[in-house]
Amino acid sequence: MVQIVLIKVLALFPEFVERYYSNGLYVYISKFSRLVLGWIPFSVGDLCYTILIFFILRWVYKKRIGFFKNWKDNGLTILSFVSVLYFLFHILWGINYYRIPLHEKIGIEKEYTKLQLENLTLKLIAQTNHLQLQIEKDHFKRVVYHYSEHKMYEMAPSGYGLMQNQLSKIEYNNESIKSSLYSLPLSYMGFGGYLNPFTNEAQVNYLKPKYTSPLTICHEMAHQTGIGSESDCNFIGFMAASSNKDVYFQYSAYAFALNYCLYNLEMMEEGSGMKYKKMINKGVLENFNENKTFWKQYQTWLNDFFEYFYDKFLKINQQKDGMESYSKFVGLLVNYDLKYNIIHAN
Repeated sequence: MVQIVLIKVLALFPEFVERYYSNGLYVYISKFSRLVLGWIPFSVGDLCYTILIFFILRWVYKKRIGFFKNWKDNGLTILSFVSVLYFLFHILWGINYYRIPLHEKIGIEKEYTKLQLENLTLKLIAQTNHLQLQIEKDHFKRVVYHYSEHKMYEMAPSGYGLMQNQLSKIEYNNESIKSSLYSLPLSYMGFGGYLNPFTNEAQVNYLKPKYTSPLTICHEMAHQTGIGSESDCNFIGFMAASSNKDVYFQYSAYAFALNYCLYNLEMMEEGSGMKYKKMINKGVLENFNENKTFWKQYQTWLNDFFEYFYDKFLKINQQKDGMESYSKFVGLLVNYDLKYNIIHAN
């Protein structure tokens, strides 16, 4: 209870969190974690989760007889366990949820008009089409990635060093990017990746379509820099991937942003995205369908459960839009482009 009150009080002082935690204590914690674990080729965090789950199931099995009879002792054990996890989650990463929002730090708005979104969509279509044609030399061919996952992990950090304007202040050092041992369960849960808050490893679902991986990698790396907001991480992930000199990283970023713009247009007015789809190269649409087909095959009640659970988790942790916060990055992109004109259609 005391911990919850302290966290709620901290949430009232984002400047304090920004200065003393996100740009203070967390910098040293994250650097230490990634230096110690980053060189290990497999996910230490996933291995720890496996061991933890084993001991939890073992404890439940041993206590199965007379569990409710000894409810006080068992309840205290569970409460103590949850309390330790709650403390570790926040001190190792979670307090970043309460820092100053990115749009305030870089001086842009989040709101936008339909006309502004339409103008951005046109620019994204032109650039995505250009990149697809540059790679495949054929309007009708989907973009196929021949990079290994490990190769993309090595390539991703360079994009962070090439970001310009206000975002040049965001630095990424001491990489720790891994393929998740739980990629199959993540697929059923609907997750392309996640940051392990206890080990500071960026975990990537290696089963999903490869053309989406560069953006996902850069998104999880943004979490490692101390960004909690999913919309902010989508925006930073886009900027890092699109700033990368590799054309495949650029394509991943622009295809991702374009897909979200089409989605947001549909949310504003049903059917308003259809005329823009007709302007998109067939190869790009093939990639969109590839991604849609992948996730559809894993769509079960488990996906719905975790979507509901994570939606509530985000709302509890200062992200009032829940799962919808992922698409809110479009507002950041619209306004950042209006200010700096970052998207140039070739």
